[in-house]
Amino acid sequence: MQNPLKDNPNWLVVRDRALVPAGARVRTWRDWVVANDPVYAAARRPGLPEKVAASITLVLVAAIVLFLILFDWNMLRGPIGRWASARYDREIQLNGDLDVNLFSWTPSARVQNLRIGGPDWAREQDTLKVDDLRASVRLRALFGGHIEMPLVQITRPEVVLIATGDGRKSWRLNPDAPDTGEGLRLPPINRLLIQDGKVSLDEQHRKIRLDATINAREGSDGQAGFHLDGKGTINGTPLTVLVRGGPFINIRRDRPYTFHGEIAGVGTRLIADGSITRPFDLGQFNATLRLQGRDLADVYLLTGVTTPNTPPYRLAGRLTRDDAKFTFADFSGRVGSSDLSGDVVVNKVGDRRRVDAELRSRLLDIDDLMAVLGAEPRVTSGGDTVVSSGAPGRLLPDAPLNVDRLRVMDGTLRYKAARVKRNELDVRQVDIGADLKRGILNLDPVAFTFNRGELRGTAKINATRDRPYSAIDFRLRGYPLESIIPARNGVPTVTGRALGRAQLEGPGASVHDFAASSKGTISLVVPQGRMRAAFAELMGINVLAGLLKMNDNSTAEIRCAVADFTVSGGTATARTFVIDTTPVVAQGTGAIDLGAETLDLRIDGETKEARLIRLWAPIIIRGPLTGPKIDVDRGAVAAQVGVGALLGALVNPFAALAAFVDPGLAEDANCGALISSAR
Repeated sequence: MQNPLKDNPNWLVVRDRALVPAGARVRTWRDWVVANDPVYAAARRPGLPEKVAASITLVLVAAIVLFLILFDWNMLRGPIGRWASARYDREIQLNGDLDVNLFSWTPSARVQNLRIGGPDWAREQDTLKVDDLRASVRLRALFGGHIEMPLVQITRPEVVLIATGDGRKSWRLNPDAPDTGEGLRLPPINRLLIQDGKVSLDEQHRKIRLDATINAREGSDGQAGFHLDGKGTINGTPLTVLVRGGPFINIRRDRPYTFHGEIAGVGTRLIADGSITRPFDLGQFNATLRLQGRDLADVYLLTGVTTPNTPPYRLAGRLTRDDAKFTFADFSGRVGSSDLSGDVVVNKVGDRRRVDAELRSRLLDIDDLMAVLGAEPRVTSGGDTVVSSGAPGRLLPDAPLNVDRLRVMDGTLRYKAARVKRNELDVRQVDIGADLKRGILNLDPVAFTFNRGELRGTAKINATRDRPYSAIDFRLRGYPLESIIPARNGVPTVTGRALGRAQLEGPGASVHDFAASSKGTISLVVPQGRMRAAFAELMGINVLAGLLKMNDNSTAEIRCAVADFTVSGGTATARTFVIDTTPVVAQGTGAIDLGAETLDLRIDGETKEARLIRLWAPIIIRGPLTGPKIDVDRGAVAAQVGVGALLGALVNPFAALAAFVDPGLAEDANCGALISSAR
């Protein structure tokens, strides 16, 4: 194959030039400049014009240098203040001396009596006042495009920070710029000295008032280093803040700066020990965080992060910050009587805060979970947690949902409990998922796995309204009746698997209020099972057979049991209520008041076989859901006895028995149709 370069007559020239060393080429270029460049020639052998131009230049440079040395920088205080005031829409004044030293490898400036006023909505409070401010910059680093400050010295600064309920912040010089949530970034400062500093915070949304002192000293005594000490109130309760760090001397950007911080208020205490990864970039740090308190919901007042109500807690984990993203990773501890561990990520997406959490418990106390739903937790002397609805005699929790907190953030939650402590409902595992977006909370799934059976469903809470509006759809599968109805003499009274469904919707700020105003349907079905024969007979008020079998453990078949209620205005009215057993078929009527948490049910039983002595008296179930009373309709019994007495008086004593004889004409219920209608 031919080489096309060899066909070029200049190929050898190109080759030879490529082989010429670089130094030789530079010398060739220099010789050409010396021989041909007029500028070089004028500089080497300057004439009169060149000498005049050089002299003028030197004079101008000397004049500028002398001017800068002798210039009274105080003359610029007014123009600088007016420009800054117009630029940041607030009054900015340099009332003291302004001194600038430019001729140094570390140019410096000093400002006395600096004042930065508040925005137009808070002009009565100056945002910043400083008696004396000194700062210097490293010139060599500045030429390289970096800012390094060998010294920043601040004497008697007074800072006033105001945040309104609608989100305005007095310290934001450019309020129109989006708030990304990133931390304050300052250039590296080798020495930072702060003397007699004061900070005042008025955070109106969370009702925080704080007055703190700040000092940063050098030295080796106990007063050296960074000290921030603050006291105030949060939501009307005492608040204390403490921050400690080492002296700000020989600080390097590649060397972490360690700190210790404590915040205590509203029954909550946060302790952090960590380091700022790259001083003074406050958007990057990591720390070990320990927090404890009486209720995790109180953490919102300190951090702005919405958390649920809980029993007393104690948690510890690793906290890291990457600009607007906070991660509380690998934390563990206890909430009430349950262990809790997991990861929480708090970020800012657009103009909204977002929280994503993965939580888990090895062993859950179901009472602790009930506290999340609004029940009132109480710690016993033994350290266990018990809960109540919050009102005497009530079953459903009545703690209101704080809709304002749900509106300010989005996020997701997944919680799983591998095991559950022994409880009355025999819950063995829990799995809950939640998604919150723009004030609408979707719970999916909400799953409770029992020893046998499962309750699984979804819920949606619309918190965009002043009064939340909720909708639930829960299904019960295979729950054992013996877990609901207690055994007698060690023998189950009723056995069988229950199926159920609750579809409800309505307004309400608490679980109780929602139930009291809900509408929808509730159904419970037992496709088949067994019942103590004595109780089956008593449902038909078959006194003789029932009493004879009270000490007999024989059972009767439950062919089916169906309870189907229509709910309106918080009242569940029986649409279908049938219990069909081998000897008796019972029909029920009545209602359950979910608001008052009471029930009023009546059960009429009919026997399928002839009975000699039977009282035709319905069973009455009345009273609170927490402890209903079971009785018979005494009026019906009295009427039956009265009929028997009348027959005995008018005919003969044996005729009186006719009033207590049941021919047993009841037929089996159509279980298939009843179950289908209830589903």
